[in-house]
Amino acid sequence: MPRADSENQETLYRLILRREIIQTTDGSTTIYLPEWEEHYHSKHGAIQEAQHVFIKNGLSLFEQQPVAILEIGFGTGLNAFITFLEAKKHQQKIDYTGVEAYPISAEEVSLMNYVSELNAFIHNDDFVKMHAVDWEQEAIISDYFSLTKRKQFFHEINDIEAFDLIYFDAFGYRVQPELWSTEIFQKMYDSLKPNGILVTYAARGVVKRSMIEVGFTVEKLAGPPGKREMFRARKSS
Repeated sequence: MPRADSENQETLYRLILRREIIQTTDGSTTIYLPEWEEHYHSKHGAIQEAQHVFIKNGLSLFEQQPVAILEIGFGTGLNAFITFLEAKKHQQKIDYTGVEAYPISAEEVSLMNYVSELNAFIHNDDFVKMHAVDWEQEAIISDYFSLTKRKQFFHEINDIEAFDLIYFDAFGYRVQPELWSTEIFQKMYDSLKPNGILVTYAARGVVKRSMIEVGFTVEKLAGPPGKREMFRARKSS
């Protein structure tokens, strides 16, 4: 997409899409876009979804290994924060890159209840810091966790064999099918190291076909609460 179109898209997003803070079934908060009828996280449980999709079926495959993670959709910072807690718990070195075209505001950050819901009060400052650090620069959050936030559109990603694991947490296919295209998954495939893993909450047939077309081996797994299935894709060696 040309730069001018990207700027127009951002302006349209800001003008049209209202963002509301809601509580999901497990008690954790998320952001709801009423015009799209879309949530940043599962309405059945934001924390439960993150832990099931990205930790249980993604990060857990890299036990006792340093891991470089790319998150597609930094959003509220929930996935990054849970991964930060896992890094501390297992003393695992994690280099985390979060891509986000539309950062949430400081006020919205203050309304996210992840610190309390995860009983991680001693890390409240770390959660705030994740949102406050400069974009495009690596920030050392702890001895085990570094964070680089990149303000860019997903089609602008051009990394080559830089990551072990991708958290693919874009808005759903129903509202933004272009984010689930063969073009985007080619970029994801290129970004992964050999044998790298991509995990996502999605389980649509059209998404699977796009993944397979670019070379991924795709497996269907049990989904998080409220969702029957999810995908995990592996890049060939």
